[in-house]
Amino acid sequence: MPPTREVFWNIQYSFLMYMAATLATVYLAYTIYRRYKLWRLGKPDDCTKDIGERIRVFIRTTIVDLFAHRRFLRDPYAGVMHLLLFWGFAILVFASAVDAVTHFINIHMVGTPYLWFSLLSDVGGILAFVGIAMAAYRRYVQKPEKLPTVRDDGIGMGLIVAILITGYMVEGLRQAATELVQHPDWAIWSPGGLIFAKAFAAMGMSQESLRFWHWLLWWLHAALTVGLIVYVGRVFSKLQHVFVSPVNIFFRSLGPVGVPAPIDIETMDESDTLGVREIKDFTWKQLLDLDSCTNCGRCQDACPAWATDKPLSPRKFVQDLKVHMLEAANQSDNGPSLVGEAPNEDEIWACTTCAACQEVCPVYVEHIVKIIDLRRNLVLEQNKMPETAQLMLRNMQSRGHPWAGIQSLRLRGDWTNDLELKILAPGDTAHTLFWVGCTGALVERNVAATLSMARVLKAAGVDFAVLGEAEACCGDPARRAGYEFQFQILAEENIELLKSYGIQEIITTCPHCYHTLKHEYPGFGGDFRVVHYTQFIADLIGQGKLKLTNGLNTKLTYQDPCYLGRYNGVYQEPRQILEAVPGATLKEMDRSRNTGFCCGGGGGHMWIEEQPGTTKINQMRFEDVLKTGAETVVTACPYCLQMFEESIEHKEMKDSVQAKDLVEVVEAAMKQS
Repeated sequence: MPPTREVFWNIQYSFLMYMAATLATVYLAYTIYRRYKLWRLGKPDDCTKDIGERIRVFIRTTIVDLFAHRRFLRDPYAGVMHLLLFWGFAILVFASAVDAVTHFINIHMVGTPYLWFSLLSDVGGILAFVGIAMAAYRRYVQKPEKLPTVRDDGIGMGLIVAILITGYMVEGLRQAATELVQHPDWAIWSPGGLIFAKAFAAMGMSQESLRFWHWLLWWLHAALTVGLIVYVGRVFSKLQHVFVSPVNIFFRSLGPVGVPAPIDIETMDESDTLGVREIKDFTWKQLLDLDSCTNCGRCQDACPAWATDKPLSPRKFVQDLKVHMLEAANQSDNGPSLVGEAPNEDEIWACTTCAACQEVCPVYVEHIVKIIDLRRNLVLEQNKMPETAQLMLRNMQSRGHPWAGIQSLRLRGDWTNDLELKILAPGDTAHTLFWVGCTGALVERNVAATLSMARVLKAAGVDFAVLGEAEACCGDPARRAGYEFQFQILAEENIELLKSYGIQEIITTCPHCYHTLKHEYPGFGGDFRVVHYTQFIADLIGQGKLKLTNGLNTKLTYQDPCYLGRYNGVYQEPRQILEAVPGATLKEMDRSRNTGFCCGGGGGHMWIEEQPGTTKINQMRFEDVLKTGAETVVTACPYCLQMFEESIEHKEMKDSVQAKDLVEVVEAAMKQS
């Protein structure tokens, strides 16, 4: 007789289990539908467009981030734990489906396929059991700060453990009554059940006892499984992420990171809300985000604000908004303002918009735009903002740039003195523009990097022009601080100016300008080819138009600017340039590339003071630099350069550590005439 088994051995009326499971699944679907209606409290979102592209991206994401667990495995313990749970239950669900189908069509597995199927099924259960044991150890023994444990966690894990153990006990009882004596060579293909089968056999249980306990535990196992489905629906347990998170991943933003939807100033009236005041002002996709969050704390671990004792925890921020969403289901049209005790203003203003939270989130929750939307309402409707933010925004209104103090005394075009540059005037045209940016034109330390950039472009024979005094701020600080009106005014004026000169290509040294010009200006009619200078110079070196021949003989480390790296994926080009510098040795910081740590200048924080009594973000990042033993920290962002210069001065280490812009390193390594 070939190896096989009766699917429902010793069980009568098995159809009752399928009926109960069907009813439980319908109930679960109903609770998800009710949740869908809650999400629909939000405003419309255009994320339902481009379904074909979404399907393609979703398939790729499923392979990389679900099957291979790329984002999970950045935290090795938690990643392996979740990988075991995922594949364990995937196998068990598959095995249960095969059992159901073969039973109802009355075609059963036999022979070698059956044995391998039995082994696969048992391995799935073992993987799931090890995963749940790791999860319990992590929550109740290790107790990491980022991972809050609530009653739902214990109930969910308890039900899963009970289902797994009763499943193996049922299998062991069947084996003890059949295979263990008659076909012991079959039993070894079900190792999980075999352990229990040998235990029951050692107890000397009779056939009647084996059958009775098998029958009783089979129905208990079925009841627990149905009960788990009902429980998930009844309390909308954390386990619902199995269903909700894939939907969130499917509808996630396919565009650039952190680009808020523009406020249509021309069509709005007095009844329109500016930004987000209450939970219903978010879009339905933003509300879906809140339910997709599993409260895992990965975002909190990655957040520079949280790491430096600021009040902002991205995890708590999302969970607080979720509480508001649940309360909104029982409220009338007008709910309370979101920004109060949770989240509060200090939390909202602590964010540097570095995108570290979004980079690590396994279910693609998008935090940044929510924070910007809340800032918009604080600034535009409630006139609430830190004093330093007020000063920055007043400067942008009156001067066209955010700088105050000695920087404001400089003229925008001063840096062009003594350089033979093409400065555009009315009636001129140019194909390629070097966009300098406010910091590069007005801050003395950054002007040095701007001059290096101009000289490098000239040495490479690049035909380019500059705007000089006519260049204004791109508007990034205003938009990140929530002052959308000022951003739109600057964007529209700049676009009109650039078009008047026939500009086709823009090179910029500032990642914030780069991101804004490349990804946000197109929404206002500004379609230009925008490149960051690291991309441009790497291309020049690759074409042989720029040769680096001077040996520098120095040990360097590189700071990945958030708006260049995580926002735009530019990691390799800066490193290619450094590798082309003779004698330079690159020593990476532990937190680099997509796990790089923010300098603290983004989100308007070049001008908005960090909250008193907390560690400065740039000082914490500078400690990472010191650990490398590098003599020079190199970056490709004026904000990062400023922040490192401040840290070096704070540590009184000017004689031992230097901060340089990458273009300054390039100029130093160029062949001198």
